[in-house]
Amino acid sequence: METIYRSLEHSSAKERCKDKGMTRKFPKEIEDFANAFVTMQEKRHQADYDPAAIFAKSEVFHDVAVTAQAIRDYKSIRAKHRRAFCAYVLFKKPRT
Repeated sequence: METIYRSLEHSSAKERCKDKGMTRKFPKEIEDFANAFVTMQEKRHQADYDPAAIFAKSEVFHDVAVTAQAIRDYKSIRAKHRRAFCAYVLFKKPRT
């Protein structure tokens, strides 16, 4: 499992999650999860690389709650949908 987890390239996954044409093909819980992934990835980059970034404690608590709910909702759907989404974000888009 560790090998698969470490195989995920976050920037590539973020770009795949931003593709609304594809994420809309999944159940709403996965679409919401993809949107949360993009938002939280952007905030993490801001926190890591923008020395002027300031986050209110209430905003951080809200983000943690939104993320936790997105994970709960993701886990609530059928495994076949979760596996399909994982394959979608893990593997690179074929070049045409």
